[in-house]
Amino acid sequence: MMNPAEGNTSLLLLSLLLVCPICASLDTITPDQPLKDGQLLLSNQKTFALGFFSPGRSSHRYVGIWFNQITEQTVVWVANRDAPLNDTSGVLSINSEGNLVLHTQNQTTPIWSTNVSFSVSFTNNSMAKLLDMGNLILVQQDSQRWQSFDYPTNTLLSFMKLGLDRRTGLNRFLTSWKSKDDPGIGNYSFRVVTTGYPQAVTYMGRTISWRAGSWTGLRLVGILPRMLSNYFNNSFVNNQDETTLMYSTFSNSADPKVISKLVVDESGIIRRSLWQENTWAEIWFLPQELCDKYLHCGPNSYCDPHNLVISKCECFPGFEPKSSRDCMREKQGVSMCNNGEGFVKLAHMKLPDTSTAQADMSLSMKECEQKCLRNCSCMAYASTNESEGGIGCLTWQGDLVDARTYPDVGQDLYIRVDAVVLAQHAKKNGLTQKKRMLAILGVSVAVMFLLIVSVVYCFVMKKKKEMRHGTNSDSADSTLTYFEDSPSRKDLDGTRRNSNLPLFDLRIIIAATDNFSIANKLGQGGFGPVYKGLLQNRMEIVVKRLSKCSGQGIEQFKTEVVLIAKLQHRNLVRILGCCIHKEEKMLIYEYLPNKSLDSFIFDETKRSCLDWVKRFEIICGIARGILYLHQDSRLRIIHRDLKASNVLLDNALNPKISDFGMARIVGGDQIEANTNCIVGTFGYMSPEYAMQGLFSIKSDVYSFGVLLLEIITGKKNSSYHHDGPSANLIGHVWDLWREDNSMKIVDPLLDEAYPANEVSRCIQIGLLCVQEHATDRPTMSTVVFMLGNDTHLPSPKQPAFILMGTYNSTNGSTSAASNSVNEITLSKIDGR
Repeated sequence: MMNPAEGNTSLLLLSLLLVCPICASLDTITPDQPLKDGQLLLSNQKTFALGFFSPGRSSHRYVGIWFNQITEQTVVWVANRDAPLNDTSGVLSINSEGNLVLHTQNQTTPIWSTNVSFSVSFTNNSMAKLLDMGNLILVQQDSQRWQSFDYPTNTLLSFMKLGLDRRTGLNRFLTSWKSKDDPGIGNYSFRVVTTGYPQAVTYMGRTISWRAGSWTGLRLVGILPRMLSNYFNNSFVNNQDETTLMYSTFSNSADPKVISKLVVDESGIIRRSLWQENTWAEIWFLPQELCDKYLHCGPNSYCDPHNLVISKCECFPGFEPKSSRDCMREKQGVSMCNNGEGFVKLAHMKLPDTSTAQADMSLSMKECEQKCLRNCSCMAYASTNESEGGIGCLTWQGDLVDARTYPDVGQDLYIRVDAVVLAQHAKKNGLTQKKRMLAILGVSVAVMFLLIVSVVYCFVMKKKKEMRHGTNSDSADSTLTYFEDSPSRKDLDGTRRNSNLPLFDLRIIIAATDNFSIANKLGQGGFGPVYKGLLQNRMEIVVKRLSKCSGQGIEQFKTEVVLIAKLQHRNLVRILGCCIHKEEKMLIYEYLPNKSLDSFIFDETKRSCLDWVKRFEIICGIARGILYLHQDSRLRIIHRDLKASNVLLDNALNPKISDFGMARIVGGDQIEANTNCIVGTFGYMSPEYAMQGLFSIKSDVYSFGVLLLEIITGKKNSSYHHDGPSANLIGHVWDLWREDNSMKIVDPLLDEAYPANEVSRCIQIGLLCVQEHATDRPTMSTVVFMLGNDTHLPSPKQPAFILMGTYNSTNGSTSAASNSVNEITLSKIDGR
């Protein structure tokens, strides 16, 4: 039996045969041996291929380079980007001048040429060769005269340089395609800008849209360490010969040959990907949030993604708001030149735009401070080296623009302030230091006291146990509850509190909710009631109040505090704090006026407001949120209860995943676990979890697949009634898919105002996610890639839970009643 990989390879070869009947391969192009449409030029180890291709649905022909040994054709370089051929008469040859030229068989006029000046006596010795790193080179008498790496298109490969060659004046940069069907030069470019202190930026036309920033000694300032893969070695060279960025890949025992790419796509997003599991797995993409947008905040302000104000903008020390995003000096006309001024440090910063900054790579940080202090025009300084104690000084004059903060990474930026502001910050820091010392002393005393009490308690309990002759003492231990999944294992009893989460006074919450009035009650969950509230600053909040009699609720509360305090993503609901007062325990969230997704997609009136564009945005947003939980957050999280009612919608109908009370933390390299306590919701639970208690990241993938199909159809999975053999929506979609009629399931309220190919693709992705066996389902990184790229998708296998009255699996069986009730949430059901 042919395995899937062999099948894909066979299909690829068959398609090449149909398009290119000759399919001959060359190792070089010479004056006597041109490359015709239908032939391939292969690198030595057949890693890359050069030939003629038609992108997407286009009928035009281009000369390009692509990965030869992967099933999905991925073009990394195009010669005639803006001069396509209309037929298959193209020829790539060496002309009489020794240049590599593209022309048609009937006409020798060059459509594209390398345009290199050669020595006349050696023109017959020119030869073109494709290297195994993907570089097409033109050689004359064993001397390289031209290379494709000097003229990149939209893709950066390993060992390809971006930036300026000062000796020749050659400037290498990436430019996006116009569209997936047109590799012509698009609107976006990714460049190394040498003005001031060099930095990497993305342009939309002539306007900067995102700034990757300057080199910090370890990375570009706008690319976080967590976005750097263990596969890559990044480097930056800035000297009299060149200013260039480059990355290289290094292999390990698990991945002996790494295939990677960095692409600027048609929307200006920079995407880093690895070829894994027979598809492109996206490692990171930028920009990805509001604070990444260039000049989102005005002069002398910086963007803080955790700021509660809408603009996210905050003024630098010594400045005050001029508008919602611009700042000006607090005291106009106050001299900051030899008048007792100094510097205030801001930690974890993305440094301001360095196009006007000055660099001195020989100065230490102390010398840098003195240099800036002596220059009355100097407004700020920082180190060019991210590592502590590094050599290198950056100074700014004039306005500081496009800075932002990060939660726990970034560099120190020192802002010049007058004597008054300096004294205020010194006093504040002094008080903070004093409070910190008192806190440390208090904690130390408390720990010693608790240790003594614990020893005495254990001694007394041991004596009592001996006196009872082995009487069970579990009742004493039952008063100690822990986070089941928390690495810190700290109690939330009001004495040992999670320092990552702001605490609200109970009186504030009582006032905000009008003493938990019925009018403000939004609903009831297994943990307890949920209320809407209004703070004094007019901010609307949601209060999740733990029921005093809910044993399950207290565990969910603790889990949610530990998890949500550590998670920050645009597609996760944002927690504002918690309230702990004696028996009262509450979580305070941002209020999202459009409530949950189920109130939209299962309501015919509201659902009519969701066109396909918005539905697709919601699908992609949910996928990115789950990917963050599985891969990009500091903890690897398995949600375990992903469903329509646990996805909230903000003002713009952007999705935000909520309710982490049932989530589980697993190890950084762990992707599955099992439990005797099955929690979740029928209709969204994967078969291995429902029947065996085995949960994994693939359990969330299954739930996402169900949710995706519900969004497309506007129907609940397990409340769907069909006259055929299928018990639910998944089964009905599967039946139609096998009959090649899957589009019949699309919500009729969309009125066919949608791209059929994209909707059909989403249905197929949904079926891939709900396949019966977890190993067959894609990872969320693969799902996000499939949603964002028009690539070949594998055929799905039969889903789980599709037959009327039975559970279709060799692992177990269940009645139809037990898997057709979507609205019942399970909690603490014994697993097998």
